[in-house]
Amino acid sequence: MKNQTETLKKAGGTKRNLSIGKAFHVIEVMASQGGPMRLQEIAQGTGMPASTVLRFLSTLKEYGYVDQVRETSQYFLTMKFCRIGNQVSKQVRIRDIVRPYLERLSREFEESVSLAIEQNFHVVYVDVVDGPDHMLQTLQRIGKIAPLHGTGVGKCLLLGFDEFRLEELVRRQGLPALTPNTIHSLEALKAELETVKRQGWAIDNEECEIGARCVAAPIRDYSGRIVAAISTSGPVFRMTREKMEYMKIRITQAAEEISQLLGYEKETP
Repeated sequence: MKNQTETLKKAGGTKRNLSIGKAFHVIEVMASQGGPMRLQEIAQGTGMPASTVLRFLSTLKEYGYVDQVRETSQYFLTMKFCRIGNQVSKQVRIRDIVRPYLERLSREFEESVSLAIEQNFHVVYVDVVDGPDHMLQTLQRIGKIAPLHGTGVGKCLLLGFDEFRLEELVRRQGLPALTPNTIHSLEALKAELETVKRQGWAIDNEECEIGARCVAAPIRDYSGRIVAAISTSGPVFRMTREKMEYMKIRITQAAEEISQLLGYEKETP
C-alpha cells in the first residue's frame, strides 16, 4: 500500500506524488539562489529536514542534475537542465500555444485577434483569427509587416528594446507619421513606452490606420524577455471606450497566462 504522505488523491481521481513535488521544490530553490548552496541552506529554503533534502540531492546527483563543489561540498545545478530546456524550446511553438487564446478572445470580443513578433525592426503578424465581419482579412494579415511605433503590438514589442536599439530603429526606419495620430518623435515614443510598461498594455488609437483601434499586451518567455504580443482590433464605431476597458483586462490576463506557459514567473513586489 502506497504511503499516504507521499501520494494524495486529488479531485477527479488523479494522484499527486508529493516526493516529486518536493524534489522540484529543491530544484527551484537552488535555481533561485544563483550559485552553490550548502545542505542546510537548501533545507532552510525548502522548509524540509536536511535528511530529506539530502535524499533528493543524492538522487539528482546520481542522474547528473546536481553536482558539488569539491572544496566546499556545496551543491549546484548542472548544465543538464539547460540541455533539456533547449530541447523543450525546440518543441514548443508559440503559435501553437497562443492559437486557442486567439480563438477564445475573438469569440468573446467578436473582433479580430492577432499574434505578432518583432523581426528586423518590424512587426510581423504570425497568426490572426478574424472577427465576424472579416474586417482585417486574415490571409492579408498573416505575414504582413507593420511599423513598431504605430501599432499596439509594436509598442509592446518595443518594451524589449534598450535605448541603443530604439535609436537604431529611428536610424533605420525613422518614425513616419502614418496618420495624424502617429507618434513620430523619439521623445514621445519613449514617454509612450514608459506608460505601456507601467500599465501592462498598449493601444493603437487610429495611429496606424484611420478608422481602426486596437488593444495589445506583451508575451514573455521563461527569461522575462518579450518574445511576442497579442492584440485585438476593430473599427472605431465598435471599439468604444467601455469595450476597450474590458479588452485591456482580458488581453492582459491572456498574455500573462501565455507567458506562464512559456515559463515566465512574474516578480512579486
